[in-house]
Amino acid sequence: MTTEAIARPAATILLIRDGQKGLEVFMVVRHHQIDFAAGALVFPGGRVDKGDHTVAANDTFVRNPTRDMPFRIAAIRETFEECGVLLARPRGGDRLVTADELLKIEQQYRAPLAAAQIGFDVVLGEHELLPATDMLEHYAHWITPAHQPKRYDTQFYLVEAPPEQVAVHDGHESVDSIWIRPAEALAETEAGRYKLVFATLKNLEKLSRRSCVADAMATARSSMVVTVQPKSAKIDDVRRKLIIPVEAGYGGPEFIVDIPPAS
Repeated sequence: MTTEAIARPAATILLIRDGQKGLEVFMVVRHHQIDFAAGALVFPGGRVDKGDHTVAANDTFVRNPTRDMPFRIAAIRETFEECGVLLARPRGGDRLVTADELLKIEQQYRAPLAAAQIGFDVVLGEHELLPATDMLEHYAHWITPAHQPKRYDTQFYLVEAPPEQVAVHDGHESVDSIWIRPAEALAETEAGRYKLVFATLKNLEKLSRRSCVADAMATARSSMVVTVQPKSAKIDDVRRKLIIPVEAGYGGPEFIVDIPPAS
């Protein structure tokens, strides 16, 4: 009898901006030796760790905790680790950290934080910062299918990219990065340039319906998030049928795919 793998809590951020030709999203290419979504074009993100729960439960950093606060903290931490964008404000202020402030913080803390040598609470505490969790709009909730050997319970968040901060991949977990229009990412994947896992593909399709940052944020703010845990049925050696709730807003309940599972 095979034991079902536990879905580990995780968080992902869709960092968006208005480009010259329309809405763009920041994406990274996962390292080929990573055992989940290896080599795929993905949104920044990762597992929720104990330190995220510590920050979420500390009223020094979070004044109005919500049920998903550890996910929001993880999304902000992972975005800093993976692409150097820090969604945090100086205590008592309304603005995000400036580019000059971020450079000092990044040089001192980004590498040791990514290596789990320090916790995110140290980064926030040393510089008297508060995570800007209010900037994140809940966008989606996906759970890896039950039969997969490595599974995640992932909350997706949408956030407007700070114009003063420059996003760049870390060179370890991710080996490349790009600002790209969702429709272009889909077209380039169809042409064989990129690799996408199913959840990323469907969320790119969803985002491609929005014309600009304001449109995307307003739509996310007014929409209900429906949990998606695809049910899979094998068709042949290449294709699978994936079934998801139609209420989740991805354009239908059934999809025939030839995309390999993420793990």
